[in-house]
Amino acid sequence: MKRIGILLMVAFLAVTAFAQSRGESLLKQADQAMTAQEYIKARYLYLQAFQAFQKEGNVQKAVPAAVNVAALYHRENYYKEAFDILNSAETALTAKEDETTGKLPALHYPLARERQKIYMKLRNAGKAAEQLGRMQSWASQAADSTLNVDLLAASAQQYYLFGQTDKGDEAVNRLIALYETRSDYDNAGRCYKDLIEMAGRTGNARLISRTYEKYVAWADSVATVKSDARVAALEQKLKQAQADIDDRDSSLTAKTAIIVGLCVLAAILAAVLVIGAIILLRYIALSRRQKKQIETARAHNELKTKFISNISAQLEPTLNTLPSDLPAVKALRGFTGHIQELSDLEATLSDIYPTESVEIAKFCQALGAEVESKLKPDVKLLVDAPKVSAPLSPEPLARVINHILENAAIYTPAGGKITLEAKKRGPHNIQFIITNSGEPIDPELVTTLFKPFADVRDLTQGDGLGLPICALLTTKMNGTLRIDESYTSGARFVIELHP
Repeated sequence: MKRIGILLMVAFLAVTAFAQSRGESLLKQADQAMTAQEYIKARYLYLQAFQAFQKEGNVQKAVPAAVNVAALYHRENYYKEAFDILNSAETALTAKEDETTGKLPALHYPLARERQKIYMKLRNAGKAAEQLGRMQSWASQAADSTLNVDLLAASAQQYYLFGQTDKGDEAVNRLIALYETRSDYDNAGRCYKDLIEMAGRTGNARLISRTYEKYVAWADSVATVKSDARVAALEQKLKQAQADIDDRDSSLTAKTAIIVGLCVLAAILAAVLVIGAIILLRYIALSRRQKKQIETARAHNELKTKFISNISAQLEPTLNTLPSDLPAVKALRGFTGHIQELSDLEATLSDIYPTESVEIAKFCQALGAEVESKLKPDVKLLVDAPKVSAPLSPEPLARVINHILENAAIYTPAGGKITLEAKKRGPHNIQFIITNSGEPIDPELVTTLFKPFADVRDLTQGDGLGLPICALLTTKMNGTLRIDESYTSGARFVIELHP
């Protein structure tokens, strides 16, 4: 009987180890699929990992997996499925707490956070507020600084979304102050950028303007702090260099005294002193050259220090001294803004824009109406789009299409034609095609059309960054922007999205 009991225990441990290895393997595969942006595959694998962890009673791993499943469900507007998986995880977590007679608030928090995100997307202010209250309770019980940071960010997003601007400002100010106490300027800057992006998605122009002003002021102050730190470091290096120079001067003085002493003994040791004098004179010359090099390096350090301390503040005050209505001033302001936007887009290319259900025909008709006033005489603008809905990112997509339509309006001659077509090629493939008649684009320019700074331009005639920015925006919508080189009766741009 004792031997049978041992065998049963070994079998039980083997089964447990298999379940654990299976759950970990599924989780690893899901993370890889998520990195590759294979969202449907990732959702399936996270669901399998959740079930494996749930079966073995490992709620520490099961809850995060369930949250990932729910996030991927409501990303595609499958809200019922998202709530079902969160409820299942909550039930498993509660059962584990009853079994161990202990609360796990840090695991309840992400479940409430995911529900809050869904209700915010559904614009349900009451339910979102209810979940925020639960998040505050769980974060307080968990006493985890990471949760407190996330809670402030979630609070700011919710308050701004539902028009509670004062509360949103308070949450953001607390969050920024928290990051600054840790000297975590990257996350503080990301907080402002996330807020600007959220305001853009909701069309809140006032919030965009106010937040951007705060961000610029904050960025300038941070640049000053960082510049001061660099100046302090350079001053420290300068002091060290000066100490080295003083040491070398002291050494040089001692060597000169030795030379004088040797000269006194010249009558006795003439031959030896001549040889010694030559060696010492060479050493003195080398020391002087080293001293001169150190002084030159110090002068360069001073110039570098002044440059670092002034460069971040030079451009804006200079522009402010010029009349704002001058074309050149407007061009420079626009150019600096485009450069900043290019940098921000390139830094966040892996962050795909969220989507929402959009009626394609209505969306395209509205874009066509916006550009009609800019058409030349007798130019026809035709819109051909199906009356179906699809998951799109309306704000960045509208910006890309509008830019291409405005370019088409410029280059289409009187009596010409512009068309905006939308074609749904499949459940995850949508094309928007903009065609205009007229002269085709120079083949030599086609290869550099979407590359920034490809040529030297008169900025008052445009900086050429519009299409490169459009290309990056399209990438963040999980799509591509290209020109149809086979079309020779004008120009044809193709936007292909895979929502």
